[in-house]
Amino acid sequence: MNIDILNGDQLAYLSRLITNSQNIIITCHRSPDGDAIGSCLGWAEFLRTQGKDPVVIVPDQFPDFLQWLPNTEKIVRYDKHRDKSDMLFKIADLVFCLDFNTPSRVDEMEQALISTQATRVLIDHHLSPDVPASLTISHPEMSSTCELVFRIVWQMGCFEKQGKHFAIPIYCGMMTDTGGFTFNSTRPEIFFIISQLLTKRIDKDKIYRNVYHNYSENRIRLMGYVMYEKLRYLPEYHASYYTITREEQRRFNFIKGDAEGLVNIPQQIKGLRLSISLREDTEKDNVVWVSLRSVDDFPCNKMAEQFFNGGGHLNASGGRINGTISEAEQVVRQAIEAYAGLLK
Repeated sequence: MNIDILNGDQLAYLSRLITNSQNIIITCHRSPDGDAIGSCLGWAEFLRTQGKDPVVIVPDQFPDFLQWLPNTEKIVRYDKHRDKSDMLFKIADLVFCLDFNTPSRVDEMEQALISTQATRVLIDHHLSPDVPASLTISHPEMSSTCELVFRIVWQMGCFEKQGKHFAIPIYCGMMTDTGGFTFNSTRPEIFFIISQLLTKRIDKDKIYRNVYHNYSENRIRLMGYVMYEKLRYLPEYHASYYTITREEQRRFNFIKGDAEGLVNIPQQIKGLRLSISLREDTEKDNVVWVSLRSVDDFPCNKMAEQFFNGGGHLNASGGRINGTISEAEQVVRQAIEAYAGLLK
């Protein structure tokens, strides 16, 4: 099966960049998810097999349920080690930008990323990329950035050299960015890739458990509370939304990642087309994080762009509202009414 995504010139240029670079950084978007962390770790492992010693720098904390992935202990957090990270960006000669389409998505790391004199390479699957890069590998039709990383390594003829430390994070990122292969995963190439990753003797069932069966008691109680007390179901629009306040997060001892996947649960309601989550930031006042999930052809990415200062994929998007949680709730109502024709 042909899964190549680079033309001859791109392949040669990328190979040249890797060969000629010594100080390499790999980075991703703020609040890294499974695809962001998985693609960074997988790409770093590939570069190690090429004799390089890359540094993975992420803007901030990533969820506890990803801490088990191999080599996470080597990750440098920009928010915790800013001086060290800034120095690394200054001396870098090659920076790989993974799983984000615009510099603002790296948050406080944006200036370091933009001002670096290093050559930048973008590998991403989000729409409308505008990261300044010498090589842009952008395929929004792909399931995940991890899928792109696999395809590139495969095309370079380097997959045979890879082991579990490559295969595990790549599989994890593909799994999490498709909701356990329940959306954006109908192309046969995806399952060819999975079959090849399994040749590295990874335990895909254990990877699933490590991600989805790795929450605290507090997370389970938060989930029950949100679904019972906070869910607002709008049957006339085939939509739902819920809010999680800062006080409620304190009540349930919220940690990074505890809200992951909650927005998918209302989709189990028969006929539901759109699910929206609103969560107050735990540290910044008047910042509400928005997650959207949809089914079939409902464009939650367009809604995110129009109402929530965000974007993403057709069926999975996100954004933020600068305001109170009650103001955010009003914006959600306006957004749902504006898209009533498509929802009904």
